[in-house]
Order: sequence, then C-alpha cells, then structure tokens
Amino acid sequence: MTGPDPPEHAVLEDRLFHVLLVAVSLAFLWILWPFYGAVLWGIIIAIVFAPLYRRLLRSMRQRRTLASLATVAIILLIVILPLTLVTASLVQEGTSLYQRIESGEVNLGRYFQQVAEALPAWVTNLLARFGLADFGALQERLSAILTRSAQFLAAQALNIGQNTLNFVLKLFIMLYLLFFLLRDGAELSRRLKNAIPLRAELQRSLSQRFAVVIRATIKGNLVVAVVQGALGGLILWLLGIQPAVLWAVLMGVLSLLPAVGTALVWVPIAVYLLVTGATWQGVVLTLYGALVIGSVDNILRPILVGKDTKMPDYVVLISTLGGLSIFGFNGFVLGPMIAAMFITVWDIFSASRAEAPPAIL
Repeated sequence: MTGPDPPEHAVLEDRLFHVLLVAVSLAFLWILWPFYGAVLWGIIIAIVFAPLYRRLLRSMRQRRTLASLATVAIILLIVILPLTLVTASLVQEGTSLYQRIESGEVNLGRYFQQVAEALPAWVTNLLARFGLADFGALQERLSAILTRSAQFLAAQALNIGQNTLNFVLKLFIMLYLLFFLLRDGAELSRRLKNAIPLRAELQRSLSQRFAVVIRATIKGNLVVAVVQGALGGLILWLLGIQPAVLWAVLMGVLSLLPAVGTALVWVPIAVYLLVTGATWQGVVLTLYGALVIGSVDNILRPILVGKDTKMPDYVVLISTLGGLSIFGFNGFVLGPMIAAMFITVWDIFSASRAEAPPAIL
C-alpha cells in the first residue's frame, strides 16, 4: 500500500520553493560572475593543493588555520610570484618587440627573404607546386601576424597598467577564498553532498573522480606546458635568440597541441639558423628540440596524469581550442576539464547501467 497523496497546496509549496531555490542560486551566480575567474582559480588551486594542506595539517597537530596559511604562503612563493614575474617579462618583451618592428630595427621582410634565398632549388620548386612560391605574399602575411601579436602584447601592457587595482582586487579575492576553501573544505564538501539529490555511492564516485580529473588536468596540461616552455626558452636564451621569454611562453601555450605543439616554434627557428649560416646553433636546437623538449610530454604526462584519466589527443585539442574561444584564458583549463568530466560522467553512467538488473517486460 502507498500512503495518501500529499495535499495539493503542499505540492504547490514544494514547486514554488524549488523555483525560489533556482532563482536565488542564479542570482548568486550573477553576483559572482564579475569575479568568476578569481573564484574558479581559487577552487582549482584548492583542489590541486589539498594533499599538501592535509600533510601540513598532520604535521601542525590539526591546526587548520595555521596549515591553511602555510599552504597559501607556499602557493604564493612557488606559483603566483613566479607567474607574475614571467608575465611582467613577457609584456615587456612584447612591447619592446613591437617598438623595434615599428622603428624598423627588426625587419621581418629581410629575415624572410634570407630564408627564401637560402632554400635549395628543389624546395623552391616543391613550394611552387603547392602555390607557396609567392614569397612576397607570405612575407606580408607573416609580418602582419607578428605585428598584430606584438600590438596585442603592447595593448595588454597598457591594460595591465590601467587595471592594476582590478587585478590586485581579484588576486586578493582568490587568495582569500583559497584560504577558507583549504581550511573549511571538508565541511563545505559534506554540506554540498547533503544538498545534492544523488545516491551516496554515486556522490562518492563523482566527487573522487572530479578531484582526480581536476588534478590530472592541471598537472597534465600546466606542468607539462611550464616545463616545455622553460626548456625551450632556456636553449633559445643560451643560443642568443631573443626574445627568449616570448618564445618560451608561446611554446608553453602551443604544447597543448598534441604531437606538434612546441615544434611550431623551435622548428622554424632551427630552419632559419641552418639556412642563414648559423649551422651549429641550428643543429643544437634541432637535437635539443627533438630529444629534450619533444620527450617531456611522453615522460611527464603519464606520470602526472596516469592512464585512467588520459584523454585522446583529439579531445584535448578540440576542448582546449573550444575553451579558449568561449572562456578566454580561463578556457586553457576549463575546456579540457569540462571534456574530462564529460567522459567521466558518461563512464559512470555506463558502468551503472551495466550493473543494473535487466528490466522485466
């Protein structure tokens, strides 16, 4: 037997409360939207550094506030401060490059012409077959792309100067939120699980996989990008190729592209060195790029990510480009993270369907 149906007014009250719940939640998200980047990175960094916080918590005899402060201080020293210094150097080099292009000190056309004249005849003929022998047009396109890139960096330098207060405010919000997420993360997680209308085992599986996916995405993408960019910038700096920081950051970003990422930067530079007479520099850069930079992804990513959370290369590429186009810089992480969670949720759903008993017709 089933109990009596609830009164009609009780059902209406439940529906109205659910509408109110959704409306208030959307309003709260609307209020947070101007600072969504700070909130997002606060949550991501808290999840990534939660194991460090727990280790410090044990060593500090369960003093949550002290352990959280220590964790935030470590994050400032090893993540935020170096990133700020690299960003400042990048903007400075981009602005300097733009000024040198505008003054004529850097003549992109001359560099491109040197490469074209040094190419052997068979390469020139091969390019002609594919309609790529019009070096003048290619030179103009390349110059336009590099000039726009330098202009963008110069504009970012101006924006950073004008929006310093906004940047400092968002950084403060992120660090402030990070402190409380680390200190009260367990309690917040428990309350969130109680509010979500899912079975306990499903909640546990989702929360565990969610934390694993975020850590794997951050470590697998950002750490590999930082290492490849740093190694590439180091060899270019040692070879006297400037601006080294600009090329290093570009290699770090392009490392998201599977298989050919960083090669899109160091291969053209190596070719230019070889065809313009800097033979030993070109050979060193080629060997270093192929053996050192190229092997980082194959060595580090399986260690940092693991086999269970590795996504196909084409999913990484599409989700990264899609995330960047929708969310801007934050899409660098959001795109692959959403794709990984998409795969995870469907894996859990498929496993639950496989374990479910067959329906009786």
